[in-house]
Amino acid sequence: MSRSLLILTIILLGLAALSCGLGGHSAKFPTTVTTYAGRDGSFGEPFGIAVRDGQIYVSDGKKDCIWKIDQQGRSAVFASGLNTPSQLAFLPDGSLIVADTGSNTIRSIDSGGVSKVIAGIIGEAGDNDGAATEARFRGPIGVAVGKDGRIFVADSYNDRIRVIESGAVRTLSGSTKGFADGAAAQFDTPTSLAVWKDLLLVADTGNGRIRAVENDGSAWTLAGGGNEQSANSTLSAASFYRPVGIAVGPNDELFVADRSTLRYVGGAVPRIRTLNDEGRGLRDGKLNTARFNRISGIAVDKNGRIFVADSDNRVVRVADSTASEAPISPEEAAKLHPTPDEFKAVGPARWPYDPPDQKRDIAGTFGEIRGKVTGEPTDILHFHNGLDIAGGYGETARIVRDEKVLEPIAADNFGTLRELVRMPQLGYIHLRLGRNANGTTFGDPRFLFSKDAAGRLIDVRIPRGAKFSAGEPIGTLNPMNHVHLVAGRSGYEMNALDALVLPNVSDSIAPVIESVHLSIDGHEIETNSRLSRIQFAGKIRLTAEAFDRMDGNPDRRKLGLYKLGWQLIKADGTPMADVNWTLKFDLLPPPSSVPLVYAKDSYSGATGTTRFIYVVSNRIHGDAAEENVIDLTSIVPGKYSLRVAAADRFGNTATKDISFEVTQ
Repeated sequence: MSRSLLILTIILLGLAALSCGLGGHSAKFPTTVTTYAGRDGSFGEPFGIAVRDGQIYVSDGKKDCIWKIDQQGRSAVFASGLNTPSQLAFLPDGSLIVADTGSNTIRSIDSGGVSKVIAGIIGEAGDNDGAATEARFRGPIGVAVGKDGRIFVADSYNDRIRVIESGAVRTLSGSTKGFADGAAAQFDTPTSLAVWKDLLLVADTGNGRIRAVENDGSAWTLAGGGNEQSANSTLSAASFYRPVGIAVGPNDELFVADRSTLRYVGGAVPRIRTLNDEGRGLRDGKLNTARFNRISGIAVDKNGRIFVADSDNRVVRVADSTASEAPISPEEAAKLHPTPDEFKAVGPARWPYDPPDQKRDIAGTFGEIRGKVTGEPTDILHFHNGLDIAGGYGETARIVRDEKVLEPIAADNFGTLRELVRMPQLGYIHLRLGRNANGTTFGDPRFLFSKDAAGRLIDVRIPRGAKFSAGEPIGTLNPMNHVHLVAGRSGYEMNALDALVLPNVSDSIAPVIESVHLSIDGHEIETNSRLSRIQFAGKIRLTAEAFDRMDGNPDRRKLGLYKLGWQLIKADGTPMADVNWTLKFDLLPPPSSVPLVYAKDSYSGATGTTRFIYVVSNRIHGDAAEENVIDLTSIVPGKYSLRVAAADRFGNTATKDISFEVTQ
């Protein structure tokens, strides 16, 4: 038995199973999730969360403040003037400790909301120990307080665990970025800390593990690092993606935030359980079907209620044994995210290159299929979530609008064709981040590079709190020769043609509908002749092969459509109703609905060859996805036309009619 499993078994032995409550505590295990605070859109990015005397304190990395939430869910600013605050913890005297990530400091905040730096120097990054006023941190994200009042710090981009005691800072564990257990421990972007018995627990985010640190600084893996992907697994077999938040419950059970899932470590036989639906979104209700979007902080009160900082949803949620609030409505949830017009108003009109107003070729549009539909379970498919804007190999890509990095690990896929950075509102893909075409670095301190023993670059991080202004370089184009620009928060992507102002962009070319196909019960109906006498039950599946082009595109370029629909036309040419726009790509549908949008033999990918066969009879708009047919069972016998309509974002529309006759 591993050391971690042995210790957990001893501690948790005899605790009741999930269905019997929070261990030996009288409180029932949470079963329901509601949105506790932030429904009015007041929060920018709730991140760290702590509970004391019935009050909830939440850090806001976007608005640079700390919120205080009362027992009725009402929020007010408690402390301001911070710089990307992250995790929170309380000293025994009630002072609030905050990792002020953007300023590279650790601060304390008194009961009146007045803050002071207790370690580090504002605006100076480094890694030296020593007197608290002389020590340096590099983007610290996590803090925790021991029973003796010592303050532990996850010095995230130094990959170390530090401790503040007796007016000094020393490194407790860790050295350089990597992974190693034992006395010479290594971490990769540790972000959250929790004191658990006599151990310090670390959310080792980049390594996908929960680590335990002993008083002597040696570390061992408590959970994670395995290859088990199921929602219920042993500690050593468990696989985490990027755990950030970690909290201890009233009976020493553990709760871990792993991206958008809430996971639990406990039970009579310690196991890891995923408590909620693993999809991203904002959905209240039963805990097992609730959805979150980037959980960053977790706190558990003495009654076993779990408070969650749901960062990309901009709200604080609570998991309880009963619903404390009415479930958030879809209308309320939608108001937490900007409309396209609101999004446009935030930043200047520019392309992600210089000159900023020079028109560029758009090589791929929002909602296009990526992959090929074969109908087999092995299909790997997704929707294109951005706008591909062509450029030259090695050309400098630039920030489109002012933004601050908020994700602890915002850069990803180093050295691949999909190297990217995710800002809160915009994503940039297919870049060499912080580097020139020849691989040399920009020399910009916001890009933190790692090297191997031979001095080769092997990774880059852009720390939480790093700020960029519109027009600043973010990287250079790799062999994909375009910037894949994503508009909207992760999980709430919107069509960049709706949400951004791109100077001099134009489209006067109507879409092309290449062919239309009808089928009944899986059998295709012949539509080659102008008039077909069709006898059928009246439920039709409609597909259309179509594409769009934009001004300036090469003739070979085929782009996806903005919307498609159908309309019934009487024999005299009179429409029976307005066009029923069934497929609309202003918001990104979930990946699972790709086969509902695109029929078999549709494909698109890095080669540039495309074939878009849309299932026009189905309904897709954002999260709403419905398999459907055109039901003509109540249609009076006679001659009709079924009109397929395809439209682009600029209002150009193409139609194609199929004439038919309904007989008795």
